[in-house]
Amino acid sequence: MEMSQIRYVLAAAKHLNFTKAAAECNVTQPALTKGIKSLEGELGAQVFHREGRRILLSDFGRSMLPHLQHIADEAAAAQVLAQNFRLLEQVPIRLGIMSTVGHMRLARFLAQFEKSHKGIELSISEQSVSDLRDKLSDGEIDVAIMTLTDDLEEEFRTQPLYKERYVVVFPPEHRLARLNAVALPELSGESYVDRLACEMREMVMAVCQDTGVELYARFRSEREDWVQAMVLAGIGFAFMPEYSVTLPGLLQRPLVEPPVERTIGAVTVPGRQFSPAVNALMRAAQAFAWPG
Repeated sequence: MEMSQIRYVLAAAKHLNFTKAAAECNVTQPALTKGIKSLEGELGAQVFHREGRRILLSDFGRSMLPHLQHIADEAAAAQVLAQNFRLLEQVPIRLGIMSTVGHMRLARFLAQFEKSHKGIELSISEQSVSDLRDKLSDGEIDVAIMTLTDDLEEEFRTQPLYKERYVVVFPPEHRLARLNAVALPELSGESYVDRLACEMREMVMAVCQDTGVELYARFRSEREDWVQAMVLAGIGFAFMPEYSVTLPGLLQRPLVEPPVERTIGAVTVPGRQFSPAVNALMRAAQAFAWPG
């Protein structure tokens, strides 16, 4: 049984006319007729009754038609999958990640995605919030992983991934180690390491000002690794998203009164068509068991 023979039968069943079926299949009528007769011989029964130029489906043909259609549909689906796989290999995904997003959980997702989509290419760059927005708009990246905000959701298409709390991080010998959670007033007057790249920094500072909490910044940096290293060295505490704490030895406690959290999501440009590779990534991100 050949796929060409199945196509001939399906076209003939559609038109009930060998001439029209041959034209649809782009073959001569004798070639189509020969192919159908060969398939009937292999099946052991007639698919069509022939009445001069007029043809009708036999009872046997009518019962076989759904099975033949299923075979044709499966073959077409396999061709689409093969084509998409080739496209996945040819078109890398350009992924931009906000510099304050912790890499461990994102790396686990990307590792699982890579295992499920062999041959796919990823290009990852770390950017600030403003750079990510510009590069998305200009088409320089396909997807941005960043904190979702109201103004971002008004301009872009967003897909939430996970939530994470803000925590207070400090070295093991710090007095805060005795607490199970840290209320903001507990931190007034404490030495502080300021994370300049934090997209929620202004909000936290505003809350501190409103509640009369005074913080003394002894060190400031836009780099997450430097912030954590200076905290561990005993310079002061820092506010950090819980999944961004990566340096061994640091202690952390949830920030309460008030609690602060953020939502990390995948951001794309509305109306811009996804490549097969990007489409696969977005589906995988939606199905992944993210923390929290």
